[in-house]
Amino acid sequence: MSKTTFGVIIGNRGFFPDVLARDGREEILRVLGEEGYGSVAVSPQDTKFGSIETLQDARKCADVFKQHRDEIDGILVALPNFGDERSIANTIRFSELDVPVLVQAFPDEPGKMLVSSRRDSFCGKISACNNLWQYGIHYSLTRQHTVAPASEAFRADLKAFAATCRIVRGLRRVRVGVLGARPTNFNTVRFSEKLLERHGISVETLDLSEVFGRIERLKDNDPKVQAKISGIQGYVPTTGVPSPALLKMAKFGAVVDDWMRDNELAGSSVQCWTAMEEFFGVVPCTLMSMMSNNLLPSACETDMVGMLGMYVLQLAAEAPSAIVDWNNNYGEDPDKAVIFHCSNLPKRFFEDAKMDFQEIIAGSVGKENTFGTVVGRLKEGPLTFCRVSTDDLHGEMRAYVGEGEITSDKLQSFGGYGVVKIPGLQQLLQYVCKHGYEHHVAVNRSHVGRAVADALENYKGWKTHHHSAAGC
Repeated sequence: MSKTTFGVIIGNRGFFPDVLARDGREEILRVLGEEGYGSVAVSPQDTKFGSIETLQDARKCADVFKQHRDEIDGILVALPNFGDERSIANTIRFSELDVPVLVQAFPDEPGKMLVSSRRDSFCGKISACNNLWQYGIHYSLTRQHTVAPASEAFRADLKAFAATCRIVRGLRRVRVGVLGARPTNFNTVRFSEKLLERHGISVETLDLSEVFGRIERLKDNDPKVQAKISGIQGYVPTTGVPSPALLKMAKFGAVVDDWMRDNELAGSSVQCWTAMEEFFGVVPCTLMSMMSNNLLPSACETDMVGMLGMYVLQLAAEAPSAIVDWNNNYGEDPDKAVIFHCSNLPKRFFEDAKMDFQEIIAGSVGKENTFGTVVGRLKEGPLTFCRVSTDDLHGEMRAYVGEGEITSDKLQSFGGYGVVKIPGLQQLLQYVCKHGYEHHVAVNRSHVGRAVADALENYKGWKTHHHSAAGC
């Protein structure tokens, strides 16, 4: 992953102590460096103490930002004192950067409230935000209205904001792929390519017949095929899986790898049943699991917008995501549920995983044609869930997101499975059903719900529900 870099604006106002701007700039840049972030800012030689106070300062800072536009993922506005709200807004406008903006204000201390040492950043932040709002500039806020840069609270704010920036950048002109036609019985995964295109997301398609045709031209000893077999065997235990099935998986994987590379695709969704099993003789789950584990998310049943949820979570967490079903209640606990898939979950989700056959459809197409699933119980830990959807009736993108935990509850099942605990789960399920969302949901082993909601609602303009136990 590349380093997240922020353009830094240090607000200043002449009738407040300049030394606060000087010391505040040094502290902000130090904390950014300690947290591993890059920074771009005007120097103390360019403006007074490297702060922004006048129209001329705004133009100088904007020019510096323009010179580094390909590096800057977001803008941090720091207010060591009240700050000049016009200069802050002008800087962002002049820079012509379309990136997220975080507004931070330094806290005052009760013993330093005289003219020589008071900040008034508490008030200045409100003025700065008002001007950004007037200028039509979207912005994010720290959890606390004022927060010290060296505090753990602000470091957490930076982490969440960096995740927001990665989502916004990652969704800009992204290309994704659909492999095969939508399974007939899955109306739930319909989506609008036109809406996605309007939001900068291009969809590339490939028919399964073309995949099978390309596979036919691959020789068994092709280096790409042999490398893929080795990759599969090194990824999960394949004991009991027939060699012909592994060879078919390897050829399928080699063809898909080439297709994704040639078309610069960030992720895929696959027609995983039943044409694949009936006419080719394996399931693609292991190959999809491997792609997701390697940060090329892949979703089942041509659920392209489900895959976008995986991709959003992956961008936020910088870790693999999975697609699962909201599948079962768990006993009588209203806040627990079973999540499940057949499965293609990335290996990172499992306590232990192995390759097996697809039990659900083996009865109709034969066990010998369904090898290739990755099965096991999910290991406990943090969970963020996200569903992205195209609302064709209203012509808009929409999503919901929230957090919970994967529990240690034991369960006898097949496929990939685990028990999750989500505060207010029943309210969430009411929301999902009342608003016509799909039964699939993307999940990630992290807590990044705040960043996802901020990125999708605030910067992408998608109608986003951020779930909490109170249902709001």
